[in-house]
Amino acid sequence: MFWSASPAAAAHLSAATPGSSGPTSLDDATDKATNAAGWVQENWGTWLTSGLQILLIIVIAVVLRHVIRRTITKLIERMNRTVAAAQGTALGGLLVNAERRRQRSEAIGSVLRSVASFVIMGTAALTVLSVLKINLAPLLASAGVAGVAIGFGARNLVTDFLSGVFMILEDQYGVGDEIDAGVATGTVIEVGLRVTKLRGPNGAIWYIRNGEVKRIGNLSQGWSTAAVDVVIAADQDLERARGTITAAGEEMSKAEPWNEQLWEGVEVLGLSEVHLDTVTISVSAKTMPGKAPGVERELRWRIKRALDAAGVHLAPRPAPEEEEEEAADPTAGVAAPSALNNPLSPQSLATSPIASPSKMGK
Repeated sequence: MFWSASPAAAAHLSAATPGSSGPTSLDDATDKATNAAGWVQENWGTWLTSGLQILLIIVIAVVLRHVIRRTITKLIERMNRTVAAAQGTALGGLLVNAERRRQRSEAIGSVLRSVASFVIMGTAALTVLSVLKINLAPLLASAGVAGVAIGFGARNLVTDFLSGVFMILEDQYGVGDEIDAGVATGTVIEVGLRVTKLRGPNGAIWYIRNGEVKRIGNLSQGWSTAAVDVVIAADQDLERARGTITAAGEEMSKAEPWNEQLWEGVEVLGLSEVHLDTVTISVSAKTMPGKAPGVERELRWRIKRALDAAGVHLAPRPAPEEEEEEAADPTAGVAAPSALNNPLSPQSLATSPIASPSKMGK
């Protein structure tokens, strides 16, 4: 109300006020205050609109991220429940590894949740910056350069991560599988996005970076082959030996728990080696994945007992050959012939000392 007085009254008041610098300073202050109030009034609507847009973008991003992550989690839990239900059946107990499926589904779910969060929150951040009228071109260029630099510096980590993702998605191996990874061989105890853990034959735990694995030999998928070689004496009845081995295999295929581990009957392939005093009979059987070593041991046990009962003798193990020590060469200590050994040779005469003149005159 005071500053809305007439210009004449304002000029009179400023002139009457002690210490005043004149009417110009008061007019400038009035103009600045008026301009500031007008600028705020003009931009208030834009600020309110931008603030509501930013708030709406953040709310939508948070809600969408929560919904997608929860959907992925529910899907993974449903997969695990399905696997757990199949695990209780007879067929599921043979073909489904619950722990392997659980870890695989959890790893896939973790990757999907991380990707969803990165995409949603990154898009929301860029949208907020565009609402604030910030030029995104320099920011994106800087982010691209930084990404390239980080990619070169952490290329091994990126390689391990990508290799782990594809290994899990393609189900190359899982928990409980017996694999040959090239750098190590053993049973898989944990599958990660960066590192795979193996339990070696001697109990050692191997930590293998997924990026270092160039080939994978999975011994636990499909089926395995149990191979046994029976070495018998060459003078034994081969037909009796074949019948005895076949009977032992049939008896084993009907006994527990080998009737589940043997997927086909024991087959006598024939002779794989024939020597002067021994012959080798090859025996093979198709088994459950990873059960071949145990089947081989049991099959050797039963074949040995059956052959003993049938009177078919195995070939004796040959005695280890002792390495004969080479006789010392008698000429090794003899020096090479030399012309200096003969005192009458030109070489010996050339090396003889020359007599003094006094001795020569005498």
